[in-house]
Amino acid sequence: MERRNAWKVYDQTELEKLDKINETYKNCLDDGKTERECITLAVKKAEAAGYKNLKELQKEHVKLKAGDKVYAVCMDKSIVLFIIGQEPLENGMNILGAHIDSPRIDVKQNPLYENEELAYLDTHYYGGIKKYQWVTLPLALHGVIAKKDGTIVPVSIGGGRSGICDYRSSCTSCIKAA
Repeated sequence: MERRNAWKVYDQTELEKLDKINETYKNCLDDGKTERECITLAVKKAEAAGYKNLKELQKEHVKLKAGDKVYAVCMDKSIVLFIIGQEPLENGMNILGAHIDSPRIDVKQNPLYENEELAYLDTHYYGGIKKYQWVTLPLALHGVIAKKDGTIVPVSIGGGRSGICDYRSSCTSCIKAA
């Protein structure tokens, strides 16, 4: 059986459409360095597609009906999206699942320590990375600071957006080309 190469059968219009999808994907990778940033982008895309926050609808005592699009976010690290179907839930539902994979080096909660007159940050790596992969790459710091009063401060230093920023309102490149 001969396998056809898609690049050879795409016409110019299809190649341009694919290029647009690829640029959107690359922008999402640039703006979604952590689970929280990915969820923020996903919420913006969902809302642009007509999804509504289930928690807000529950507060307003809105009864869902067939065709309604809703989403729910858990701890700013995961999201589920639903389109309410025609049949009762007892008859089943279709589920499509995915996960967010953010390979990275994590800084631990109490990371600062000193050894041989040098200050270090205690870290662990996550997502199948190899320790030696990071020595030649420019690194950035993305995450949150949990303050004693319970407030969360998003942080993004390096990698394009620098400083303490509110990534929930500033990272829009993922939804531009949608």
